[in-house]
Amino acid sequence: MDRENDITGGRKAVVRVERLRKTYDSLVAVDDVSFEVYETEIFGMVGPNGAGKTTTIECIEGLRRPDSSEIRVFGLDPQTDGHALRPRIGVQFQESSLQERIRVWEALDLFSSFYPRSVDWEVLLEQLGLADRRNSAFAELSGGQKQRLFIALALINDPELVFLDELTTGLDPHARRAMWDLIREIRTRGKTVFLTTHFMEEAERLCDRVAIIDSGRIVALDSPENLIRNLNAENRVVFTAQEGFQPVLLSGLPGVTRVEPIGERIVVYGRGDRLVVEVVNALSTNRVRFSDLRTEQPNLEDVFLTMTGHEMRD
Repeated sequence: MDRENDITGGRKAVVRVERLRKTYDSLVAVDDVSFEVYETEIFGMVGPNGAGKTTTIECIEGLRRPDSSEIRVFGLDPQTDGHALRPRIGVQFQESSLQERIRVWEALDLFSSFYPRSVDWEVLLEQLGLADRRNSAFAELSGGQKQRLFIALALINDPELVFLDELTTGLDPHARRAMWDLIREIRTRGKTVFLTTHFMEEAERLCDRVAIIDSGRIVALDSPENLIRNLNAENRVVFTAQEGFQPVLLSGLPGVTRVEPIGERIVVYGRGDRLVVEVVNALSTNRVRFSDLRTEQPNLEDVFLTMTGHEMRD
C-alpha cells in the first residue's frame, strides 16, 4: 500500500484544490495552494489570522472567485456548478449573525425551506442541546448556544461535506471542548468536515490531517501525529527551583541536551523515556528544592515554529 492509501484508507477525495492563488490588489492572500480532502475525515487548515484560511475555504465554497486554480468539490466546479453543489454542502461562516428577535425554531424552519430536502430540525435541536431554547430569541442565546445554532443551520440540508470556519473563536474553554465533541459527532454520521482554526491544540485534538498555512502558503500537510513525529523535537521538563540553583547540575545527565533558566523557571530539554526520572533523581540526590514540575511534549506549535521560523500570532 502506497503512502497516500496508507493515510486515506483508500477513501476518495471529495475536495481537490490545485494551485489556488488569490490576490487583493497588491496583497497575495493565497499563493499556489494545493491539497485534497478525503471522505469522512476531519481535515483542518491551521494558521494565524491573515494566513489565508478563510480566503481558501471561501474559494472552495464558491463564495470567492480565485485568480487561478482548479477546484473540484464532488467533481463539481464551485463557480459554475453552484446550484448542484449547494445542497450537498453545509457552511458555518467565521462571522455569522441572525436577526436579534428571530427565535431558534423560526431560524431552523426558515433555513429548511431553502432546500429541496432537509432533515427534521426538531431532531437537530435535541442532538445539539438546544431543545430547551427553541422559543428563545437569537439575542438571548449565549456564545456557545449561538455556535450550536449555526452548526444546526449548516446541517439542516443533511450535507455530505461541512465547512466550519473558526468555529470556536471567542468561546470559553468549556464551550470550546463541547464544540469539539459536536464536530466528532458530525463525523460519526458519515460526514466530511473541513475546518479552519488558529488554535493548534484544537487541530491536534480533532483532525485526521492538518494543512499548516502561513502567509498564503501551505508549509506542512500530514496527520498531527506524523508532523510531530517527523519534527524529532525534544521533550521538555519544566520546574521552579530554589534560588541559587546551578543548571550545570543537570546538563550532564543522560538524554539531556541543554538546560535553560527562564526567570524562576528551569527548562530541561532532552530525549528518551527516562528524561523525567533522571531529572527528578538528580534534584533529589542533590537536595534541590523544586516545585511545579511538569513535562511538555512536542506539539503542533513546535511544528509551526520549525516550519515558519516564528511563533503563532493571533
